[in-house]
Amino acid sequence: MIDVTLESVSKRFARTGDTAAVDDVDIAIGAGEFFTLLGPSGCGKTTTLRMVAGFYFPTSGRIRFGAEDVTRRPPNKRDTGMVFQNYALFPHMSVAQNVAYGLKIRKVRRDESRRRVAEALEQVHLGGYAERRIDELSGGQQQRVALARALVIRPRTLLLDEPLSNLDAKLREETRVEIRRIQREAGITSIYVTHDQAEAMAMSDRIAVMESGRVQQIGTPQEIYHRPANTFVARFIGRSNVLTLPVVGATADTVTVTLPGGGQTTVPAPTDHGLTVGGTALVSIRPEHIGLGAATEAGALSARVTDLEFTGMATHLTVDLAGEAVMVAAVDVPAGLAVGDQIGLRLPANRMWVVRP
Repeated sequence: MIDVTLESVSKRFARTGDTAAVDDVDIAIGAGEFFTLLGPSGCGKTTTLRMVAGFYFPTSGRIRFGAEDVTRRPPNKRDTGMVFQNYALFPHMSVAQNVAYGLKIRKVRRDESRRRVAEALEQVHLGGYAERRIDELSGGQQQRVALARALVIRPRTLLLDEPLSNLDAKLREETRVEIRRIQREAGITSIYVTHDQAEAMAMSDRIAVMESGRVQQIGTPQEIYHRPANTFVARFIGRSNVLTLPVVGATADTVTVTLPGGGQTTVPAPTDHGLTVGGTALVSIRPEHIGLGAATEAGALSARVTDLEFTGMATHLTVDLAGEAVMVAAVDVPAGLAVGDQIGLRLPANRMWVVRP
């Protein structure tokens, strides 16, 4: 069942003239889904979230919650809970008073409010913190108070705008696990905004990758990582090599290309790739999918190491492959490998993918 729908939604601000902050966005989010809007700063993800919340109205297009058109409905009539980047907590109120604020606005009975606040604080593992002052809490605890305040009103949809950006790396990891746990237990449709690819991949059921106000691709984390729609997605999600290779054969869903340094291989491609013999294909392959061996190994492509960095979990190499700079991430590398050495590369066809420009 579709819970939130954006139909050809665009947003233009007077200060930017004809430039659209959000341009013709179509998204359908399922009930109970954890859906992430991911992209670099200025891509339109927060503007999109704010239109769902009702803080902005679209210049054109429609927003629906189920069958209801909420395009022009004000925020207080949309039944959404919002978790802001800066928490937006009241420092003069206790934890319990902060969490209860939305219930007070909705004129919920005092005994019912106390019960729901206690439940919400237990849900975010802050059961003993009701009377604490906000300035007595850590950043991670404040974030959980903000999450409890959004959940206590029992919203139809939970909206989260970069809620972990003010936390340190370790606390971010811990808090994202808690947010995902709470969302799953509540079964609430959630829309999450972040610029952090690892965060989006770890938390999301599906992701919309945005750039310059437009959605570049929607899919599961696995689909977006292994089958990026274009060069932007391939390079923005993790690290990827995008090689420009001559096309020597093509079918409906494969392309045969000539590899740098010689040899040919047939790689999977989107069914609407439109490539023909004599043209060139953009082929992506992740650094961790490239195999290493001896430069003289049968079937290997000979390359020269130009950079080498040991990071603990893996060794990251940059190699020159017939004039192409190629990144490789390997757990095991030949003993004594150094910059300037020749090494053999194996590019498995089933790990390669044709992308659009």
